[in-house]
Amino acid sequence: MARWEPDARRRLQDAALALFAQHGFEQTTAKQIAEQAGLTERTFFRHFGDKREVLFGNEAAVTAALVDGVAGAPARASTATAIEAGLRAAARDMQPRRPFLRRFAALVDEHPELRERELIKQRTMSAALAEALGARGLDAVQAQLAAEFAIVVMRLGFEQWLARGEKRELEEIVADVLARRPL
Repeated sequence: MARWEPDARRRLQDAALALFAQHGFEQTTAKQIAEQAGLTERTFFRHFGDKREVLFGNEAAVTAALVDGVAGAPARASTATAIEAGLRAAARDMQPRRPFLRRFAALVDEHPELRERELIKQRTMSAALAEALGARGLDAVQAQLAAEFAIVVMRLGFEQWLARGEKRELEEIVADVLARRPL
């Protein structure tokens, strides 16, 4: 087996999804995922802590895009404008992974332990976003409320984006969901 192969993380993620679909999440091991990707089990654990994390390996990049989008909004921009900038940045980050994320979402829906991990991911994103909004001058309650709202908008947009037959880009869908805010 080669010592180094390009794009090991993506290959491990693709292999994991294929094996989870074929054999089931519980029955698939990290070793099997690594072998399917043409890598070693040691390489798997260099990239991911466990087989659940192979599915959530892009979480940090999406969170960073969300936070960077908010932080990069003009200083005088409203909270709503800053949140929209963050949501659009996160949507652009996720757009190229639509096929992976469709399979990912289906797998998460089937497994309670993955749904639990998805909720943890959303909470982590919300906390990071609240911190970025706090840096823009919101008090802690306002920042957390705005961050939770943004995560709900992202989740609703994400669900629509993954729907069968949906052709629009995630950024457009998220903007549409955000525009429908009831308050």
